[in-house]
Amino acid sequence: MKIELLSFEDSPNHDAAVDLLSSVLAEHLVSEPIDYADVPDAETGERVRFPGSPTIRINGNDIDPNYEDSGDYALQCRVYATPDGYSGVPDRAWIESAIADAV
Repeated sequence: MKIELLSFEDSPNHDAAVDLLSSVLAEHLVSEPIDYADVPDAETGERVRFPGSPTIRINGNDIDPNYEDSGDYALQCRVYATPDGYSGVPDRAWIESAIADAV
């Protein structure tokens, strides 16, 4: 399983996303390392198809089940439309579902 967390320097939701992802991985006994990818500029954003910070991908797939690639890869904060409202981090259940699908 490949686990990626993409963000840019000083992203305000990076640490919360790391904590959430790490917690879910530990809870589900997933030992694969998290591949942290820094997206420092627009060129890198285009290359990695970066929809905003933070982005979590499992086996190359965005964990947001409603994600649609808009082609906008600017260095921006990502806002998730979770069942509990808008958030700077994804819903825990999305990460759990993506892990289950990957196992």
